[in-house]
Amino acid sequence: MKMNAVDWTAFVLVIIGGLNWGLIGFFNWDLVSAIFGMMTGLSRTVYGLVGIAALWTIYSAAKMKQ
Repeated sequence: MKMNAVDWTAFVLVIIGGLNWGLIGFFNWDLVSAIFGMMTGLSRTVYGLVGIAALWTIYSAAKMKQ
């Protein structure tokens, strides 16, 4: 299966989210909040996009299994 632009965008966002959670877990440091501010509209948008990307990745993985 070839990845389209949405798949690649979701892939990158999921990686960013995973790295951010790793930083929070190991160093108690939130990269998204450090860049965009603590729960600003922009940081909430980034968190939302990462969540949507995770759902898209789940959907894509389920589709590949068929």
